[in-house]
Amino acid sequence: MESNAPDNLTPFPGTESDDGPLREPPFNYEAEQALLGAVLANNRAFERVSDFLLPEHFADETHGRIFEACGKLIERGQIANAVTLKHLFDADETLAGAGGARYLAGLQNNFVTIINAADYGRTIHDLFLRRELIGLGEDVVNEAYQADLDISATSQIETAEQRLYNLAEAGAPEGGLKTFKSAVVEAINMAEQALKRDSHVAGVASGFKDLDRLLGGLHPSDLIILAARPSMGKTSLATNIAYSAASTQRKQKGPDGETAESAETVAFFSLEMSAEQLATRIISEQAHVRSDSIRRGEIRDDEFDRIFETSRHLHELPLFIDDTPALSVPALRTRARRLKRQQNLGLIVVDYLQLMQGPAGMRSDNRVQEVSEITRGLKAIAKELNVPVIALSQLSRQTEQRDDKRPQLSDLRESGSIEQDADVVMFIYREEYYLAREKPTQRMTDSADKFSERLANYDKRLEESRNIAEIIVAKQRHGPIGTIELHFTGEFTQFNDLVRDDRLPRD
Repeated sequence: MESNAPDNLTPFPGTESDDGPLREPPFNYEAEQALLGAVLANNRAFERVSDFLLPEHFADETHGRIFEACGKLIERGQIANAVTLKHLFDADETLAGAGGARYLAGLQNNFVTIINAADYGRTIHDLFLRRELIGLGEDVVNEAYQADLDISATSQIETAEQRLYNLAEAGAPEGGLKTFKSAVVEAINMAEQALKRDSHVAGVASGFKDLDRLLGGLHPSDLIILAARPSMGKTSLATNIAYSAASTQRKQKGPDGETAESAETVAFFSLEMSAEQLATRIISEQAHVRSDSIRRGEIRDDEFDRIFETSRHLHELPLFIDDTPALSVPALRTRARRLKRQQNLGLIVVDYLQLMQGPAGMRSDNRVQEVSEITRGLKAIAKELNVPVIALSQLSRQTEQRDDKRPQLSDLRESGSIEQDADVVMFIYREEYYLAREKPTQRMTDSADKFSERLANYDKRLEESRNIAEIIVAKQRHGPIGTIELHFTGEFTQFNDLVRDDRLPRD
């Protein structure tokens, strides 16, 4: 590259030695001098690079301090040039040693246009990233050589991945402000995609028509909380949604702009169940064979044939399971980022929120604050990766103390921030579960007829609620709240769209 440095600037040391070229970190002092000259000659050049370039990105510390001083003056509405910065060089011995006011004047005379300034800024930033990458690589090698029994190799790999990703993020262009026109175009494109899909949903389809109609699908960057009391079917509904997303082919636009049929890649973080248990549950749901029968090996030949066919189909699904216990938010973020890069991740499921490990340094006795940090972290992951995140959550026992045991937002366990951070909050309620445990007994004051009447009313309510699950959407940032009903088959832990008798076609 041809140097634009003026003749009166002191040349920097070369990279030659008696033994040949040295392997030094990459830098370009001429580009730094040219950029500073552009800023000093025309302060508008600073606007071209201030979004991504920082003082620490300069290889020469003196150049970084000059750039920082220019930024401070410009932000105050003052002019930054060799005259206004002269006092800085006179008062600082380190800067004076670089050449004093004469060096500033030489930089200002080393003028490039505003357009060239942006190119020089990107060159400086790129070289900074390369130097950081070299330093990171050296740290990884040195840490790997250390025999620290408290830090496993896997932890070192995750730390290295985290640092690499942070460096990649530092090198990415800032989001910054965008025009309202561009936001409108994105909204129209999303509506167009929803119109072209058979399900007419803008996000990831849940696989349940009434739920998708109410939510419009699971939207990218949304945190969706799915909460219920134990045995309501949280994991079952989550696996049903994950399976549907990973198995349903939809028209999607790829990186090259071409539209093709593909399914969503799903990451299922199972903190409660092992990967084998979760796989058994999905096989049970899809093959219609009881999961406990599969575990005990008490299956018929025809059931084994269904299991075999189902497993063949499951082999091809882009569904990934991580069953690491007590997973932390940073570890989840690292693994999700990796899958996003490799497989174009489309949906994250976390089962369940209260089993996650809080941030490092958080006091274990302050569980409310810990859960708050976890929900904020999950929301940040959803927005950063632009995918919906479904997080399962337990409900407090206060639901059991009410006559109407349908969950409410106030029942969310341990933290009100779950409600605050979530874009959608859904509850599962099955009246059959409670009725089966509340069969009436004859009281001393009951006559035979009165007890028979109570028993008949109970049997009627139990029959009406059999295999019915209510999905209560108690909060939705983008649309209405409401309740939809699904059919629940307990022996296969499977949810399906509910078709009542009055909706069946007539003969």
